[in-house]
Amino acid sequence: MFLVLVVTEELREFLARARSGTGRLIQVLIRDEQLVLGAYREPLQCWDKDYDHFLLPLLDPHEPCYILYRLDTKNAQGYEWLFISWSPDQSPVRQKMLYAATRATVKKEFGGGHVKDEMFGTVEEDVCLQGYLRHMTSRSAPAPLTAAEQELQRIKITEVKTEISVDPKHQTLQGIAFPLKAEAKRALQQLAERRINYIQLKLDTEKETIDLVHTSPTDIRELPCRIPLDTPRYHFFLYKHSHEGEYLESVVFIYSMPGYSCSIKERMLYSSCKSRLLEEVERDFHLQVAKKLEIDSGEELTEQYLYDEVHPKQHAHMQAFAKPRGPAGKRGNKRLIKGGGDS
Repeated sequence: MFLVLVVTEELREFLARARSGTGRLIQVLIRDEQLVLGAYREPLQCWDKDYDHFLLPLLDPHEPCYILYRLDTKNAQGYEWLFISWSPDQSPVRQKMLYAATRATVKKEFGGGHVKDEMFGTVEEDVCLQGYLRHMTSRSAPAPLTAAEQELQRIKITEVKTEISVDPKHQTLQGIAFPLKAEAKRALQQLAERRINYIQLKLDTEKETIDLVHTSPTDIRELPCRIPLDTPRYHFFLYKHSHEGEYLESVVFIYSMPGYSCSIKERMLYSSCKSRLLEEVERDFHLQVAKKLEIDSGEELTEQYLYDEVHPKQHAHMQAFAKPRGPAGKRGNKRLIKGGGDS
């Protein structure tokens, strides 16, 4: 979706003032296919003391918005700003898609050189001050490990966290078993019974559990909006479609990991818990997963992409080795040539 929305003069004026160093917060809304000013705040205290006091009252649980929040640090262009995309799960799908499609427009209108960091949130805890501090901690994590270092760390984590068992076959390095919370189990059972069509799960790395995030009804056009931009998630999606004239309902597992904006600990734990989760889902809930996908953003999840992944083309490579036809026209009868030693 590509949209060009008109920026009102009022909003353009406030964005210009912000770039010159005034203001603490600017809220941007979409009204009648226009980008308009929603709210504006001047600084009262330092940035972290103003943060929750200014930001949280503007988070409508039923309507998305953009928020530009000025920090107290500067770069060569002036004060640095935080760009927040608020898209609550309870807001209408059309609104969420409209905001997602115009995010780049707003950032360009403001000026990307002033934006120090970006955040995306569907619940208050994603974008509150503590959520931002967690985000900053993950971004300042050490550089990514090499493949050998990752494997060593995975072994160490597994040795500590794998459930203790007297049966030696359970003491493997195939993955870490975090237990599913009760709400997550209920959701998986409902998916198995085809009563819901989407599940999003997350790891609670402190309590070492797999928790349910939500089960909002989701069609294939809405699926990209379900993928968080700054945190990993597991997703189960009931892909309803037709293939070769037959109606199918295929369960697709999606592991979303938004690159290295996540901490090393998160990347390791999500990667290590994945296989054991899938084993449990197929064993205990009799859910046959038709396809397992790993992505870093929702932009990849087009309808054509899902179809091609679930039904990969089987015969394209065989055609390359088909026996070529002979030249057109009469070639005469084939002759049998005997070896020199034959009579």
